[in-house]
Amino acid sequence: MPDPQLKIVLVTPEIPWNTGAIGRTCVALNLELILIKPLGFSLDEKSVRRAGTDYWKHVKLSLYDDWQSFLEARQPARDKLYFFEEHGHQSVYAPDYAEDGYLVFGCESKGLSPELLEGLDDRIFHLPMLGTHVRSLNLANTATAVIYQALRPQLGG
Repeated sequence: MPDPQLKIVLVTPEIPWNTGAIGRTCVALNLELILIKPLGFSLDEKSVRRAGTDYWKHVKLSLYDDWQSFLEARQPARDKLYFFEEHGHQSVYAPDYAEDGYLVFGCESKGLSPELLEGLDDRIFHLPMLGTHVRSLNLANTATAVIYQALRPQLGG
């Protein structure tokens, strides 16, 4: 089975443990992790490495100064961008994910900015929650659930 070409994009992540845990998932699945600055932590912090354990050195990591720099460098096709927000109009189970798509997640406290999402309503997805006492899920948990859903066809699901 060839390595997946899916990319995980974290826009201005704030909590090093979440980024470390997502990095560990990326290592497990041979995925690239793209971080969009500003970051709420230093990448050399012990906490990032601790969350990613000793796997952090194996993360295929790319950094961009801002969203615009990312768009200019990567030039992703609109239909290969998947944004995840609790208010997304579609479930994460709706799309047929492009094998070389970009799964985009926002920061823990604010999510993705309205400016970034402007005009992209059809590209915004949510992970369903049945309970009414929770506003949102942990970023690392959400990203992992979405990643495995997106990779189901490639992983034999």
